Amino acid sequence: MVSTEFLPGLASPVLGRSVPMDPDAAHGLALRLKALADPVRLKLLDHLLVCPSQEDCTCNLAPLVQLSEPTVSHHLKKLQRCGFLTKERRGMSVYYRVSPRAIDAVAGALRVG
Repeated sequence: MVSTEFLPGLASPVLGRSVPMDPDAAHGLALRLKALADPVRLKLLDHLLVCPSQEDCTCNLAPLVQLSEPTVSHHLKKLQRCGFLTKERRGMSVYYRVSPRAIDAVAGALRVG
């Protein structure tokens, strides 16, 4: 079963438009940016992006960042709640996969011009 719990409104608003950003959109974008503003989460996301299937097991991710599995799971859960990752349990293991659509939405919001 794949979990897709994330912030509502996956499409992020574009900054610098003539129409002011509404408070809910600003809040959603700020939460997504805050989730990315952590070196461990960026390293985890970077690793997942270079994996051939853009996914990996928590058992492989913990040694990568030299943290315990519960701590890594906490960071992955933050990224999942913001829509950057989905997770799937396979037996005793949990696999996290990148959601390119969420990353593209945030990148689009920061695009100038």
